[in-house]
Amino acid sequence: MDNQILVVDDDVSINELIKVNLELSGYKVLQAYDGIKGFALAKQEVPSLVVLDVMMPDVDGFTVAKRIRENSGTKDIPIIMLTALGELNDKVNGFNIGVDDYLVKPFEVEELLVRVRALLKRTHQIPESASTRDLLTLGQITLLPETYSVRIGEQTAKLTPIEYDIFNILFQNHGNMVSSAKLLKDVWGYSPDDDIETIRVHIRHLRSKIDKISNGKKYIETIYGGGYKLNV
Repeated sequence: MDNQILVVDDDVSINELIKVNLELSGYKVLQAYDGIKGFALAKQEVPSLVVLDVMMPDVDGFTVAKRIRENSGTKDIPIIMLTALGELNDKVNGFNIGVDDYLVKPFEVEELLVRVRALLKRTHQIPESASTRDLLTLGQITLLPETYSVRIGEQTAKLTPIEYDIFNILFQNHGNMVSSAKLLKDVWGYSPDDDIETIRVHIRHLRSKIDKISNGKKYIETIYGGGYKLNV
């Protein structure tokens, strides 16, 4: 396994705990104990994934995540935010910046490893639809799995890997509601407890991109209290 993971956390004991367990799972690990060095290492090494703490001196994790997303060389690195902040607004802030996943301290090491594996699998491989018999064209919509894109008519929207996976699931189940719980399980690879805000933020970003190329048609419908549906 060649995946290199950058752990940025000013708590030495937690940083070391994560490092040891990631190495036992076969990953190469880089460590930083502050946001400045963390961002510098991200630019220098371009790791496969960043595990990033929020509460750090001088430069906090939100700032580091924003800089990673704004830098052309690091903008596509998946980020797992690791923090003691469990408030809804903190999660929303992280997802709006472009964080891929969010794990609240205290956490189980195995849960972190599950999320790391799921995120690496999703972001470092061509989507499954590229090599299976999933539906790729319906009406005006065409999926382009090799580039994580969606074409509607003559216009194309580039999606993040997570946005593409969400859209693909809705697309394969077009006309039928897909529950938030199913999206969380199928896209993130685990079943968090009532973490529907994760879905809401990503759906909002996805809907914004799709609406820009849809010629006024609203394809993604919210089924309140249930989930989401793609109307084709």
